[in-house]
Amino acid sequence: MPAADGAFPDATPSLPPPPAEASAVFGANLPLAVRFAEHLADTGISHGLIGPREVPRLWERHILNCAVIAEVMPQGASVIDVGSGAGLPGIAIALARPDLTVTLVEPMERRTAWLDMVVTDLGLDRVTVRRARAEELHGELSAEVVTARAVAALDKLLRWCLPLAAPGGRVVAMKGSSAEREIDEAQKTLRRLGAAGVSIDICGRDVLETPTTVVVVEVSHEPRRTGRASSDRSRRRE
Repeated sequence: MPAADGAFPDATPSLPPPPAEASAVFGANLPLAVRFAEHLADTGISHGLIGPREVPRLWERHILNCAVIAEVMPQGASVIDVGSGAGLPGIAIALARPDLTVTLVEPMERRTAWLDMVVTDLGLDRVTVRRARAEELHGELSAEVVTARAVAALDKLLRWCLPLAAPGGRVVAMKGSSAEREIDEAQKTLRRLGAAGVSIDICGRDVLETPTTVVVVEVSHEPRRTGRASSDRSRRRE
């Protein structure tokens, strides 16, 4: 319905200002984090990366929720973000931790074009974008930390991510209340792919009203790895 003056209201809610917690998380990079939020609330919607209804909760539910997982990453670590999509968590952690070197892995051309545009605009010279499926990079690319958010159940996710983790590295998977159950269901995969240990960590306890739950899988120094499975490749949807 048009407003009283005959104009149609904007269908997209306006982006709220950054909450106080954002300053603690991003420090000197807060202006860049605001710019990232503006991209998400604008072209992120037109590219189908973020739904319009997510704009009012963009900071708490998406940007800050992702950025705090950098707490479990070693200083100066290399990071691969699998199924990066809207740069969550990859760009968020790069802004929170400028010491990290981050590779955003995303198979969809439309999304990688958007990621390239945002990374260039923000001047993130320690962030690169790779258009590929995770399993296509097995044996070619590795990092000390591999991250993923809302990509798949942990059992399947580990088959994509563990082979990308360098010996002695870790996989950090963002999970919610299902974390314990998914760990139980992934035991066989954890053993087969050389996991040295698994834990559930809570990130952002001192910063966020609702902290972020992550499953951290430590990789042994000499992990056993398997080749990519064609059946996984054909079924995967990112």
